[in-house]
Amino acid sequence: MERLSFDKSDGRSAGWKWTICGLLFLATMIMYMDRQTLSLMSKPIIGEFNLSREQYGMLEWGFGLAFAAGAIINGLLADRVSIRWLYPLMLLGWSSAGVATVWSQEIGSALLPIIGENHAWLGMDTKSNTAGYLGLFFCRVLLGFFEAGHWPCALITTQRLLTGPDRLLGNSVLQSGASIGSVVTPLAVMAMRTSEDASWRQPFIIIGLVGMSWVIPWLLFVRDADLKLPAEAQPADKNTGPRKENEAAPPLWTRAVLQKIVVLLAIVVAINMTWQYLRAWMPLLMQEEHKYSEKFMFWFMMAFYLVADLGCLAAGGAVKWLTGDRFSLNQSRLLVFATCTLLAMLTAIAANLPAGALLLGTFLLIGCGTLGLFPVYYSLAQDLSTRRQGMVTGLFGATTWIITSYMQKYVGRNIDVTGSYATGLFWAGQLPLLGCLALGLLWPKDGNTAVGQNASSR
Repeated sequence: MERLSFDKSDGRSAGWKWTICGLLFLATMIMYMDRQTLSLMSKPIIGEFNLSREQYGMLEWGFGLAFAAGAIINGLLADRVSIRWLYPLMLLGWSSAGVATVWSQEIGSALLPIIGENHAWLGMDTKSNTAGYLGLFFCRVLLGFFEAGHWPCALITTQRLLTGPDRLLGNSVLQSGASIGSVVTPLAVMAMRTSEDASWRQPFIIIGLVGMSWVIPWLLFVRDADLKLPAEAQPADKNTGPRKENEAAPPLWTRAVLQKIVVLLAIVVAINMTWQYLRAWMPLLMQEEHKYSEKFMFWFMMAFYLVADLGCLAAGGAVKWLTGDRFSLNQSRLLVFATCTLLAMLTAIAANLPAGALLLGTFLLIGCGTLGLFPVYYSLAQDLSTRRQGMVTGLFGATTWIITSYMQKYVGRNIDVTGSYATGLFWAGQLPLLGCLALGLLWPKDGNTAVGQNASSR
Protein backbone atom coordinates (compact mmCIF):
# COMPACT_ATOMS: atom_id res chain seq x y z
CA MET A 1 0.00 0.00 0.00
CA GLU A 2 1.29 3.44 -0.85
CA ARG A 3 2.55 5.43 2.12
CA LEU A 4 0.53 8.49 3.07
CA SER A 5 2.30 11.83 3.34
CA PHE A 6 1.91 13.60 6.66
CA ASP A 7 4.44 16.41 6.27
CA LYS A 8 2.55 19.47 7.49
CA SER A 9 5.22 21.31 9.42
CA ASP A 10 5.13 24.45 7.21
CA GLY A 11 8.61 25.48 8.25
CA ARG A 12 8.16 24.63 11.94
CA SER A 13 10.84 22.70 13.83
CA ALA A 14 10.92 18.91 13.57
CA GLY A 15 9.66 18.58 17.14
CA TRP A 16 6.48 20.58 16.72
CA LYS A 17 4.36 17.44 16.36
CA TRP A 18 5.55 16.29 19.77
CA THR A 19 4.47 19.64 21.18
CA ILE A 20 0.96 18.81 19.94
CA CYS A 21 1.28 15.38 21.56
CA GLY A 22 2.11 17.26 24.76
CA LEU A 23 -1.20 19.11 24.46
CA LEU A 24 -2.98 15.78 23.97
CA PHE A 25 -1.25 14.55 27.12
CA LEU A 26 -2.56 17.59 29.00
CA ALA A 27 -6.09 17.10 27.65
CA THR A 28 -6.12 13.48 28.83
CA MET A 29 -4.74 14.59 32.19
CA ILE A 30 -7.46 17.23 32.57
CA MET A 31 -10.15 14.74 31.58
CA TYR A 32 -9.03 12.26 34.22
CA MET A 33 -8.79 14.95 36.87
CA ASP A 34 -12.43 15.86 36.24
CA ARG A 35 -13.38 12.17 36.23
CA GLN A 36 -11.34 11.05 39.25
CA THR A 37 -12.44 13.81 41.59
CA LEU A 38 -15.69 11.93 42.21
CA SER A 39 -14.01 8.62 43.08
CA LEU A 40 -11.55 10.35 45.44
CA MET A 41 -14.42 12.20 47.11
CA SER A 42 -16.74 9.19 46.98
CA LYS A 43 -16.79 8.53 50.72
CA PRO A 44 -17.88 12.04 51.84
CA ILE A 45 -20.31 12.32 48.90
CA ILE A 46 -21.85 8.93 49.73
CA GLY A 47 -22.14 10.05 53.34
CA GLU A 48 -23.71 13.45 52.58
CA PHE A 49 -26.32 12.07 50.17
CA ASN A 50 -26.75 8.74 52.01
CA LEU A 51 -26.06 6.64 48.92
CA SER A 52 -25.77 2.87 48.72
CA ARG A 53 -22.83 1.30 46.87
CA GLU A 54 -25.24 0.31 44.12
CA GLN A 55 -26.29 3.95 43.75
CA TYR A 56 -22.64 4.95 43.52
CA GLY A 57 -22.31 2.30 40.83
CA MET A 58 -25.36 3.84 39.13
CA LEU A 59 -23.48 7.13 38.84
CA GLU A 60 -20.81 5.22 36.90
CA TRP A 61 -23.61 3.52 34.92
CA GLY A 62 -25.06 6.87 33.84
CA PHE A 63 -21.59 8.20 33.04
CA GLY A 64 -20.82 5.12 30.96
CA LEU A 65 -24.02 5.12 28.92
CA ALA A 66 -23.62 8.84 28.22
CA PHE A 67 -20.02 8.17 27.20
CA ALA A 68 -21.27 5.45 24.82
CA ALA A 69 -23.76 7.82 23.19
CA GLY A 70 -21.16 10.58 23.04
CA ALA A 71 -18.61 8.22 21.51
CA ILE A 72 -20.87 7.59 18.51
CA ILE A 73 -22.16 11.14 18.07
CA ASN A 74 -18.84 12.88 18.68
CA GLY A 75 -16.96 10.26 16.67
CA LEU A 76 -19.13 10.90 13.63
CA LEU A 77 -18.72 14.64 14.13
CA ALA A 78 -14.94 14.26 14.33
CA ASP A 79 -14.87 12.72 10.85
CA ARG A 80 -16.81 15.64 9.40
CA VAL A 81 -15.85 18.87 11.15
CA SER A 82 -12.61 20.63 12.09
CA ILE A 83 -10.85 18.92 15.01
CA ARG A 84 -9.25 22.25 15.83
CA TRP A 85 -12.65 23.60 16.87
CA LEU A 86 -14.46 20.44 17.97
CA TYR A 87 -11.81 19.43 20.50
CA PRO A 88 -11.95 22.62 22.62
CA LEU A 89 -15.76 22.50 22.59
CA MET A 90 -15.62 18.99 24.06
CA LEU A 91 -13.17 20.08 26.74
CA LEU A 92 -15.21 23.11 27.73
CA GLY A 93 -18.27 20.87 27.95
CA TRP A 94 -16.81 18.32 30.34
CA SER A 95 -15.07 20.97 32.47
CA SER A 96 -18.39 22.78 32.89
CA ALA A 97 -20.08 19.53 33.91
CA GLY A 98 -17.40 19.00 36.56
CA VAL A 99 -17.93 22.46 38.00
CA ALA A 100 -21.71 21.97 37.99
CA THR A 101 -21.34 18.94 40.31
CA VAL A 102 -20.96 21.42 43.17
CA TRP A 103 -24.60 22.42 42.72
CA SER A 104 -25.97 18.86 42.50
CA GLN A 105 -28.60 19.54 45.17
CA GLU A 106 -29.96 22.58 43.34
CA ILE A 107 -29.81 20.90 39.93
CA GLY A 108 -31.61 17.83 41.26
CA SER A 109 -34.32 19.95 42.89
CA ALA A 110 -34.96 21.64 39.53
CA LEU A 111 -35.11 18.30 37.69
CA LEU A 112 -37.41 16.42 40.10
CA PRO A 113 -40.64 18.08 38.87
CA ILE A 114 -39.65 17.24 35.28
CA ILE A 115 -39.09 13.49 35.76
CA GLY A 116 -41.99 13.12 38.18
CA GLU A 117 -42.30 10.03 40.36
CA ASN A 118 -41.23 7.54 37.69
CA HIS A 119 -37.61 7.42 38.72
CA ALA A 120 -37.10 3.89 40.02
CA TRP A 121 -34.87 3.11 37.02
CA LEU A 122 -32.39 5.68 38.36
CA GLY A 123 -31.94 3.73 41.57
CA MET A 124 -33.45 6.44 43.77
CA ASP A 125 -35.05 5.39 47.04
CA THR A 126 -36.46 6.99 50.16
CA LYS A 127 -33.26 6.42 52.13
CA SER A 128 -31.06 8.65 49.99
CA ASN A 129 -31.14 12.39 49.32
CA THR A 130 -33.22 12.20 46.17
CA ALA A 131 -32.48 15.68 44.80
CA GLY A 132 -28.75 15.47 45.52
CA TYR A 133 -28.48 12.03 43.93
CA LEU A 134 -30.40 13.12 40.83
CA GLY A 135 -28.17 16.19 40.44
CA LEU A 136 -25.04 14.07 40.75
CA PHE A 137 -26.43 11.66 38.16
CA PHE A 138 -27.22 14.47 35.71
CA CYS A 139 -23.74 16.00 36.03
CA ARG A 140 -22.06 12.63 35.49
CA VAL A 141 -24.14 12.09 32.35
CA LEU A 142 -23.02 15.42 30.92
CA LEU A 143 -19.42 14.70 31.91
CA GLY A 144 -19.50 11.34 30.16
CA PHE A 145 -21.03 12.68 26.95
CA PHE A 146 -18.43 15.42 26.47
CA GLU A 147 -15.47 13.36 27.65
CA ALA A 148 -16.31 10.86 24.91
CA GLY A 149 -15.31 13.49 22.37
CA HIS A 150 -11.73 13.45 23.64
CA TRP A 151 -10.74 10.11 22.16
CA PRO A 152 -11.83 10.51 18.52
CA CYS A 153 -10.33 14.01 18.46
CA ALA A 154 -7.05 12.88 20.07
CA LEU A 155 -6.65 9.70 18.03
CA ILE A 156 -7.36 11.48 14.76
CA THR A 157 -4.67 13.97 15.77
CA THR A 158 -1.97 11.34 16.39
CA GLN A 159 -3.06 9.39 13.33
CA ARG A 160 -2.61 12.37 11.01
CA LEU A 161 0.59 13.68 12.58
CA LEU A 162 2.60 10.50 13.24
CA THR A 163 3.45 7.22 11.53
CA GLY A 164 4.37 3.63 12.44
CA PRO A 165 6.15 3.15 15.81
CA ASP A 166 6.19 6.95 16.32
CA ARG A 167 2.42 6.86 16.29
CA LEU A 168 2.35 4.18 18.99
CA LEU A 169 4.77 6.23 21.09
CA GLY A 170 2.54 9.27 20.55
CA ASN A 171 -0.41 7.21 21.74
CA SER A 172 1.59 6.28 24.84
CA VAL A 173 2.18 9.97 25.56
CA LEU A 174 -1.53 10.62 25.01
CA GLN A 175 -2.65 7.77 27.28
CA SER A 176 -0.08 8.58 29.96
CA GLY A 177 -2.00 11.76 30.69
CA ALA A 178 -4.63 9.52 32.31
CA SER A 179 -2.28 8.33 35.02
CA ILE A 180 -0.56 11.69 35.52
CA GLY A 181 -3.97 13.31 35.89
CA SER A 182 -4.83 10.69 38.44
CA VAL A 183 -1.55 11.42 40.27
CA VAL A 184 -2.09 15.16 40.29
CA THR A 185 -5.74 14.92 41.38
CA PRO A 186 -5.07 13.54 44.88
CA LEU A 187 -2.41 16.22 45.40
CA ALA A 188 -4.84 18.92 44.34
CA VAL A 189 -7.63 17.48 46.46
CA MET A 190 -5.39 17.20 49.54
CA ALA A 191 -4.27 20.80 49.11
CA MET A 192 -7.88 21.96 49.03
CA ARG A 193 -9.30 19.49 51.55
CA THR A 194 -7.34 20.14 54.74
CA SER A 195 -9.31 17.61 56.82
CA GLU A 196 -11.79 14.79 56.29
CA ASP A 197 -14.51 17.14 57.55
CA ALA A 198 -13.76 19.81 54.91
CA SER A 199 -16.13 20.31 51.99
CA TRP A 200 -15.73 18.06 48.95
CA ARG A 201 -16.96 20.82 46.60
CA GLN A 202 -13.93 23.09 46.12
CA PRO A 203 -11.86 20.56 44.11
CA PHE A 204 -14.61 20.26 41.51
CA ILE A 205 -14.62 24.04 40.94
CA ILE A 206 -10.85 24.59 40.80
CA ILE A 207 -10.09 21.57 38.62
CA GLY A 208 -12.87 22.46 36.18
CA LEU A 209 -11.77 26.07 35.80
CA VAL A 210 -8.10 25.17 35.35
CA GLY A 211 -9.08 22.64 32.69
CA MET A 212 -10.84 25.27 30.63
CA SER A 213 -7.53 27.15 30.16
CA TRP A 214 -6.27 24.31 27.89
CA VAL A 215 -8.26 25.77 25.03
CA ILE A 216 -5.88 28.75 24.73
CA PRO A 217 -2.62 26.92 23.81
CA TRP A 218 -4.53 24.47 21.59
CA LEU A 219 -5.91 27.27 19.42
CA LEU A 220 -2.53 29.02 19.40
CA PHE A 221 -0.41 26.02 18.38
CA VAL A 222 -2.73 24.03 16.11
CA ARG A 223 -3.76 25.09 12.62
CA ASP A 224 -6.66 23.73 10.60
CA ALA A 225 -4.25 22.48 7.93
CA ASP A 226 -2.33 20.38 10.48
CA LEU A 227 -5.22 17.96 10.94
CA LYS A 228 -6.77 17.86 7.49
CA LEU A 229 -7.29 14.48 5.89
CA PRO A 230 -4.31 13.61 3.67
CA ALA A 231 -4.96 13.72 -0.06
CA GLU A 232 -4.58 9.96 -0.40
CA ALA A 233 -7.45 9.39 2.02
CA GLN A 234 -9.83 11.94 0.50
CA PRO A 235 -12.93 10.47 -1.15
CA ALA A 236 -13.19 10.82 -4.92
CA ASP A 237 -14.66 14.14 -6.06
CA LYS A 238 -17.71 13.63 -8.25
CA ASN A 239 -16.93 16.90 -10.06
CA THR A 240 -13.38 15.91 -11.00
CA GLY A 241 -14.03 12.27 -11.83
CA PRO A 242 -12.91 9.05 -10.19
CA ARG A 243 -9.55 8.54 -8.55
CA LYS A 244 -6.67 7.14 -10.47
CA GLU A 245 -6.33 3.40 -10.03
CA ASN A 246 -3.38 3.68 -7.63
CA GLU A 247 -5.28 6.22 -5.51
CA ALA A 248 -8.43 4.16 -4.99
CA ALA A 249 -9.27 3.40 -1.36
CA PRO A 250 -9.72 -0.31 -0.70
CA PRO A 251 -13.17 -1.50 0.40
CA LEU A 252 -13.86 -1.21 4.12
CA TRP A 253 -15.79 -4.39 4.75
CA THR A 254 -13.29 -7.04 3.68
CA ARG A 255 -12.86 -10.31 5.56
CA ALA A 256 -9.52 -9.14 6.97
CA VAL A 257 -11.06 -5.90 8.27
CA LEU A 258 -14.03 -7.68 9.84
CA GLN A 259 -11.61 -10.08 11.51
CA LYS A 260 -9.66 -7.14 12.91
CA ILE A 261 -12.88 -5.55 14.19
CA VAL A 262 -13.74 -8.72 16.14
CA VAL A 263 -10.26 -8.79 17.69
CA LEU A 264 -10.35 -5.10 18.57
CA LEU A 265 -13.77 -5.40 20.21
CA ALA A 266 -12.47 -8.26 22.36
CA ILE A 267 -9.43 -6.20 23.34
CA VAL A 268 -11.10 -2.87 24.03
CA VAL A 269 -13.91 -4.33 26.15
CA ALA A 270 -11.55 -6.53 28.16
CA ILE A 271 -8.90 -3.92 28.98
CA ASN A 272 -11.47 -1.25 29.81
CA MET A 273 -13.38 -3.50 32.20
CA THR A 274 -10.13 -4.00 34.11
CA TRP A 275 -9.13 -0.34 34.15
CA GLN A 276 -12.60 1.02 34.93
CA TYR A 277 -12.95 -1.32 37.91
CA LEU A 278 -9.63 -0.12 39.32
CA ARG A 279 -10.39 3.55 38.60
CA ALA A 280 -13.84 3.58 40.20
CA TRP A 281 -13.52 1.18 43.13
CA MET A 282 -9.92 1.14 44.36
CA PRO A 283 -10.27 4.19 46.67
CA LEU A 284 -13.28 2.60 48.40
CA LEU A 285 -11.61 -0.82 48.37
CA MET A 286 -8.61 0.54 50.24
CA GLN A 287 -10.65 2.43 52.81
CA GLU A 288 -13.47 -0.06 53.44
CA GLU A 289 -11.91 -3.46 52.73
CA HIS A 290 -8.38 -2.83 54.02
CA LYS A 291 -9.11 0.03 56.47
CA TYR A 292 -6.53 2.49 55.14
CA SER A 293 -7.10 6.15 56.01
CA GLU A 294 -8.26 8.69 53.44
CA LYS A 295 -4.85 10.40 53.54
CA PHE A 296 -2.96 7.15 52.97
CA MET A 297 -5.35 6.28 50.15
CA PHE A 298 -4.59 9.63 48.47
CA TRP A 299 -0.84 9.03 48.61
CA PHE A 300 -1.07 5.47 47.42
CA MET A 301 -3.38 6.33 44.52
CA MET A 302 -0.77 8.86 43.39
CA ALA A 303 1.87 6.13 43.44
CA PHE A 304 -0.48 3.72 41.66
CA TYR A 305 -1.18 6.09 38.78
CA LEU A 306 2.43 7.20 38.52
CA VAL A 307 3.61 3.61 38.13
CA ALA A 308 0.74 2.99 35.69
CA ASP A 309 1.99 5.94 33.65
CA LEU A 310 5.49 4.49 33.57
CA GLY A 311 4.01 1.23 32.34
CA CYS A 312 2.11 3.03 29.61
CA LEU A 313 5.19 4.90 28.38
CA ALA A 314 7.33 1.77 28.67
CA ALA A 315 4.85 -0.16 26.50
CA GLY A 316 5.09 2.41 23.71
CA GLY A 317 8.86 2.63 24.01
CA ALA A 318 9.23 -1.16 24.05
CA VAL A 319 7.28 -1.57 20.81
CA LYS A 320 9.40 1.12 19.16
CA TRP A 321 12.62 -0.57 20.39
CA LEU A 322 11.58 -4.10 19.40
CA THR A 323 10.30 -3.19 15.94
CA GLY A 324 12.82 -3.45 13.12
CA ASP A 325 15.60 -6.01 13.03
CA ARG A 326 14.18 -7.92 15.99
CA PHE A 327 10.46 -8.25 15.23
CA SER A 328 7.78 -6.95 12.91
CA LEU A 329 5.50 -4.22 14.24
CA ASN A 330 2.68 -6.68 14.92
CA GLN A 331 4.97 -9.17 16.65
CA SER A 332 6.27 -6.38 18.87
CA ARG A 333 2.76 -5.28 19.75
CA LEU A 334 1.72 -8.84 20.64
CA LEU A 335 4.79 -9.40 22.83
CA VAL A 336 4.22 -6.17 24.77
CA PHE A 337 0.48 -6.81 25.08
CA ALA A 338 1.10 -10.33 26.46
CA THR A 339 3.57 -9.01 29.04
CA CYS A 340 1.13 -6.36 30.25
CA THR A 341 -1.67 -8.96 30.39
CA LEU A 342 0.34 -11.12 32.78
CA LEU A 343 0.82 -8.15 35.09
CA ALA A 344 -2.90 -7.31 35.03
CA MET A 345 -3.75 -10.89 35.96
CA LEU A 346 -2.02 -10.41 39.32
CA THR A 347 -5.44 -9.29 40.62
CA ALA A 348 -5.98 -13.02 41.30
CA ILE A 349 -3.27 -12.73 43.95
CA ALA A 350 -4.23 -9.27 45.22
CA ALA A 351 -7.83 -10.35 45.84
CA ASN A 352 -6.63 -12.76 48.54
CA LEU A 353 -3.93 -10.66 50.19
CA PRO A 354 -4.33 -8.82 53.52
CA ALA A 355 -3.38 -5.17 53.93
CA GLY A 356 0.37 -4.67 53.82
CA ALA A 357 3.40 -4.06 51.65
CA LEU A 358 2.85 -7.15 49.47
CA LEU A 359 -0.69 -6.06 48.60
CA LEU A 360 0.42 -2.53 47.77
CA GLY A 361 3.33 -3.74 45.64
CA THR A 362 1.04 -6.10 43.74
CA PHE A 363 -1.39 -3.25 43.05
CA LEU A 364 1.47 -1.21 41.57
CA LEU A 365 2.40 -4.01 39.17
CA ILE A 366 -1.26 -4.39 38.19
CA GLY A 367 -1.52 -0.69 37.38
CA CYS A 368 1.70 -0.80 35.35
CA GLY A 369 0.42 -3.66 33.21
CA THR A 370 -3.17 -2.52 32.82
CA LEU A 371 -2.42 0.94 31.47
CA GLY A 372 0.33 -0.45 29.25
CA LEU A 373 -2.32 -2.34 27.27
CA PHE A 374 -3.92 0.83 25.93
CA PRO A 375 -1.30 2.27 23.53
CA VAL A 376 -1.08 -1.12 21.82
CA TYR A 377 -4.85 -1.15 21.34
CA TYR A 378 -4.87 2.42 19.97
CA SER A 379 -2.17 1.55 17.45
CA LEU A 380 -4.11 -1.50 16.27
CA ALA A 381 -7.35 0.47 15.97
CA GLN A 382 -5.61 3.14 13.88
CA ASP A 383 -4.68 0.48 11.33
CA LEU A 384 -8.33 0.14 10.37
CA SER A 385 -9.12 3.49 8.81
CA THR A 386 -7.82 6.98 8.21
CA ARG A 387 -10.91 8.60 6.73
CA ARG A 388 -13.27 6.93 9.23
CA GLN A 389 -11.12 7.04 12.36
CA GLY A 390 -13.75 9.00 14.30
CA MET A 391 -16.43 6.44 13.44
CA VAL A 392 -14.14 3.55 14.38
CA THR A 393 -13.20 5.13 17.70
CA GLY A 394 -16.82 6.02 18.43
CA LEU A 395 -18.22 2.55 17.77
CA PHE A 396 -15.56 0.83 19.85
CA GLY A 397 -15.96 3.39 22.61
CA ALA A 398 -19.75 3.05 22.66
CA THR A 399 -19.60 -0.74 22.89
CA THR A 400 -17.04 -0.55 25.68
CA TRP A 401 -18.90 1.97 27.79
CA ILE A 402 -22.27 0.25 27.49
CA ILE A 403 -20.72 -2.94 28.84
CA THR A 404 -18.54 -1.34 31.53
CA SER A 405 -21.35 0.92 32.75
CA TYR A 406 -23.57 -2.09 33.46
CA MET A 407 -20.57 -3.77 35.07
CA GLN A 408 -20.26 -0.89 37.55
CA LYS A 409 -23.92 -1.13 38.49
CA TYR A 410 -23.68 -4.84 39.30
CA VAL A 411 -20.31 -4.48 41.00
CA GLY A 412 -21.92 -2.01 43.40
CA ARG A 413 -24.85 -4.35 44.01
CA ASN A 414 -22.48 -7.25 44.71
CA ILE A 415 -20.54 -5.16 47.22
CA ASP A 416 -23.77 -4.17 49.01
CA VAL A 417 -24.74 -7.86 49.29
CA THR A 418 -21.36 -9.42 50.14
CA GLY A 419 -19.58 -6.51 51.80
CA SER A 420 -16.45 -7.47 49.85
CA TYR A 421 -14.55 -6.17 46.83
CA ALA A 422 -12.51 -9.36 46.32
CA THR A 423 -14.66 -11.10 43.70
CA GLY A 424 -14.79 -8.10 41.37
CA LEU A 425 -11.07 -7.47 41.79
CA PHE A 426 -10.21 -11.09 40.98
CA TRP A 427 -12.16 -11.27 37.72
CA ALA A 428 -11.35 -7.76 36.54
CA GLY A 429 -7.68 -8.63 36.04
CA GLN A 430 -8.30 -11.87 34.17
CA LEU A 431 -10.24 -10.26 31.34
CA PRO A 432 -7.28 -8.92 29.29
CA LEU A 433 -6.28 -12.55 28.68
CA LEU A 434 -9.27 -12.83 26.32
CA GLY A 435 -8.01 -9.85 24.34
CA CYS A 436 -4.49 -11.25 24.26
CA LEU A 437 -5.66 -14.60 22.92
CA ALA A 438 -7.80 -12.87 20.29
CA LEU A 439 -4.83 -10.78 19.16
CA GLY A 440 -2.46 -13.73 18.99
CA LEU A 441 -4.84 -16.16 17.29
CA LEU A 442 -7.19 -14.09 15.14
CA TRP A 443 -5.34 -10.95 13.97
CA PRO A 444 -4.79 -11.48 10.21
CA LYS A 445 -1.29 -12.64 9.37
CA ASP A 446 -1.10 -10.23 6.45
CA GLY A 447 -1.63 -7.37 8.91
CA ASN A 448 2.05 -7.27 9.87
CA THR A 449 2.43 -3.62 9.03
CA ALA A 450 5.90 -2.60 7.99
CA VAL A 451 7.74 -0.02 10.04
CA GLY A 452 6.66 3.48 9.15
CA GLN A 453 3.59 2.41 7.21
CA ASN A 454 0.44 4.33 7.99
CA ALA A 455 -3.10 3.21 8.42
CA SER A 456 -5.26 2.32 5.50
CA SER A 457 -6.97 5.19 3.76
CA ARG A 458 -10.35 3.55 4.03
